[in-house]
Amino acid sequence: MANKNDNIKNEQSLSPSAVRRLREKEQRYETLLRAAEHLFVHRGYHETSVENIADRAEVSVGTVYFYFKNKEELLMKLFSEGVYTLRVVLGQAFLKADRPEKGFEAAGIAFFDEFCIKHPGKVAILFKEAVGQSQLLEEARRTMLKKLTDDVFTALMTVSESMGIVYKNPRTAQVVAVGILGIYERVAYQYLMWADEHDKNELSTIGRDAVNFIMGGLSEFKA
Repeated sequence: MANKNDNIKNEQSLSPSAVRRLREKEQRYETLLRAAEHLFVHRGYHETSVENIADRAEVSVGTVYFYFKNKEELLMKLFSEGVYTLRVVLGQAFLKADRPEKGFEAAGIAFFDEFCIKHPGKVAILFKEAVGQSQLLEEARRTMLKKLTDDVFTALMTVSESMGIVYKNPRTAQVVAVGILGIYERVAYQYLMWADEHDKNELSTIGRDAVNFIMGGLSEFKA
């Protein structure tokens, strides 16, 4: 699907009826994505059929295949959407703070409060339903983890410079970045199992404890 800016340009050169058809097409595409997301999260990827998605979206099976090659492509689109949302949430939280270390802390809290709690469906897609489904999705997951690790590493180096942190080994920062991402990912996965039994505020509290633990550990590296 074209991005929003491309669609605006296209609409300016189209007749009113063509604009309406374009918007209906975009709306149907979005409806199919949301239907698939709901079913993948609540029923499971393997237990969801294209027929189930069509029924929930109130369209024909042929309509699903008009927009998406297969069920895997739907999951891939949802996966990419989740990665984009996550990186935006973390990046905005980091950049809003007045000091790098405060931004690093804010990004960690935002992972739990702004991403996990507000986008539970995306958490399920990223850390559960997309895991081990196909070689294509595993390659996408590896790419995602590399991008996120690079994001954490870049932010960590900015924080290290601000806090006067000196690592004895040049590889340490990379290992620490992987470890931090691993902690957040595991807590998010645990949240998927807790979600029906525990209050969301509990995840927020645990998330802050995890962030405080990480920030305290970083302070030990200060020269």
